[in-house]
Amino acid sequence: MSSVRPGKRRVVLTGFGVISSIGIGAEEFTASLRAGRSGVSPISVFDVEGFAHVNGAEVKGFEPEQWISRTPVRELGRASRFAVAAARMAVQDAGLDPRELADRRGLISVGTTDGESFELDQLVAGELADGPENMDPEIVRRVSPARLSTAIAQELELSDVEAPTIATACSAGNYAIGYGYDAVSSGEVEYALCGGADAMCRKTFTGFYRLGTIAPEFCQPFDVDRKGILTGEGAGVLVLESLESALERGATIYAEVLGYGLNCDAYHQVAPNGDSVAQVMDIALKNAGVSPAQVDLISAHGTGTKANDITEAGAIRKVFQEDTPRTISLKSMLGHTMGAASALGAIACGLAITHGFIPPTINHNKTDPECEIDCVPNHAVDADLRVVQNNGLAFGGNNAVVILGKYDAAAEPALDGAAA
Repeated sequence: MSSVRPGKRRVVLTGFGVISSIGIGAEEFTASLRAGRSGVSPISVFDVEGFAHVNGAEVKGFEPEQWISRTPVRELGRASRFAVAAARMAVQDAGLDPRELADRRGLISVGTTDGESFELDQLVAGELADGPENMDPEIVRRVSPARLSTAIAQELELSDVEAPTIATACSAGNYAIGYGYDAVSSGEVEYALCGGADAMCRKTFTGFYRLGTIAPEFCQPFDVDRKGILTGEGAGVLVLESLESALERGATIYAEVLGYGLNCDAYHQVAPNGDSVAQVMDIALKNAGVSPAQVDLISAHGTGTKANDITEAGAIRKVFQEDTPRTISLKSMLGHTMGAASALGAIACGLAITHGFIPPTINHNKTDPECEIDCVPNHAVDADLRVVQNNGLAFGGNNAVVILGKYDAAAEPALDGAAA
């Protein structure tokens, strides 16, 4: 599957870095997706005393020193540790040596919802307890959200890069991937490290709790008895490069980025707008050059709230009508990883294409009649996926959709000096 345009280079995904509650690294993440593993457990990274519901999807077993060697780990906030480790992992997975990238023009774009709010939580607690004059200066130095991207450049010693942090909340991972796609396809850069990262924090947990959207035990997207979200954390970083570059160096190609769509309706601070969600999917499909009938799977935003699931499912049916494909929610396993959500979703889509399966929507008993989709309940299914859509929706109406396609080497002509 390809979407060739004059003057544009085709863009492929050749490396994945994953930090999540259901696995660290692409291999473990794939196995957990196929098994329908839940990453939910009682929250331990911050004090939950006084809350009636205390479950979340924490990253466990993560040893940052295993991946971060040049930057002192103590100088990085929790989210930056996730981002830097995932970037190192993605570059390694792509078979690239950072020294080879040092003299090449690149892009590092990381999306986030909370930046380093985990550190801000600690600063506020210290200020309340001991006064602002006694705030820990080391924590102060960790709070800049710019570090999510710039720390990657520092760790990998990449100097010829642009390194923005994109703060479009829970669709930010897809925004970052779209930015990387444009930069690589236009020839502005030779490679891009794109994705999203967020750490669980008391501020965000409390905010969703006050909105009445925290589920008591687990997340049940599209289920008639769903009760809300569970906050999660992690990072997903993807290596984007031109098809020519990947073929020339004999890289493994997970999938091709066919296109993407963005919009911002500013309809409401927290409520989604169905017409706008349908519009952004239509924009993405047209940008990718594919029809709704060609899409084999949708990885939905699928938060597990009443409003999101009904609105998103209705928008999907509006666009796809009788061709509505299977539509899953990874948040049933991962919780809501905020700015990392659509980045981890894109990685899951690439892995599903590569390994030929559809991850399930777990914790599912009965589909809400107002959703009216096949959410692949509880068990993965084998499938030959050619085109997959990854949805990212966010507060404030910031919506982003990425379309991925299967790369078929047998259908491509050989480049000079490279086997197709």
